[in-house]
Amino acid sequence: MVDSWRLLIQHKTGFGYAGKVGSSYNEARMSPRNEPRQAVLETRVEVWPPAHTHRYEDYWGTQVTALDVHSPHDHLSVTATSTVETLPPGDLIEPGGGADWAELAVPDNVDRWYELLLPTPRTALDEELTALAESIRGAHATPHAAAMALCEQIRAEVAYTAGATGVQTDAVQAWRQRQGVCQDISHLVVGLLRTMGVPARYVSGYLHPSSSAEIGDDVVGQSHAWVEWWVGRWTAYDPTNGVPVGARHVVVGRGREYGDVPPLKGVYSGPANTGQSVEVTITRLR
Repeated sequence: MVDSWRLLIQHKTGFGYAGKVGSSYNEARMSPRNEPRQAVLETRVEVWPPAHTHRYEDYWGTQVTALDVHSPHDHLSVTATSTVETLPPGDLIEPGGGADWAELAVPDNVDRWYELLLPTPRTALDEELTALAESIRGAHATPHAAAMALCEQIRAEVAYTAGATGVQTDAVQAWRQRQGVCQDISHLVVGLLRTMGVPARYVSGYLHPSSSAEIGDDVVGQSHAWVEWWVGRWTAYDPTNGVPVGARHVVVGRGREYGDVPPLKGVYSGPANTGQSVEVTITRLR
């Protein structure tokens, strides 16, 4: 029997300002997606002060709630509440399985995934990391085996340290200090995979922190990031925790890097921003 989970996720975030803001324009990427390994039973986004909102799907397939506020306000609060049914990892690829190096280099495949083979500001590598990518590629017969070995090495060498970095930190910085958060570890893995010639994308979502969660308990959850790579088909892996993506993971969006999927971003007219607040609560319902 498949052990599915049902998760209730409440994600509260927003900005404070040093005075009254006349107007603000924002985009929230906080609504999970319907896809084969998760079913969204309910999702809603609430905004304070009241805002004009509309929803659309962006270039990468992420659900976006666009909102603009035209009344004076000194803070903006956005709360996304979702109920999602999730499944454990499915048909996992064996280390020696998937497409081979020659298949990834076929021009049609390179052209198909071109945007996911290019470096971005947060995933670009230096000479040391480029050499690391080349050595890992050379040591493994298949791209999937190389990807798994890469995740293991990054997890062993880069310590997960809350607060060690910020949203602007790039892969090179995280590698040099050998510490970071899930965003940094995912950027490192994505950048190294692309340098090896493996199409890779950054995934943003949520993670329930406990594999033995009690039904009905509210816990402090996490906005989380992991990676997917293409070796004939897409496969997902959480390099921060060293596990396949499963029932504890909820996908919100995908892109080239964090800059494509920030939970909340926007522009405004008025005094200085005094900071952003974030609070995620996750409850296992069954």
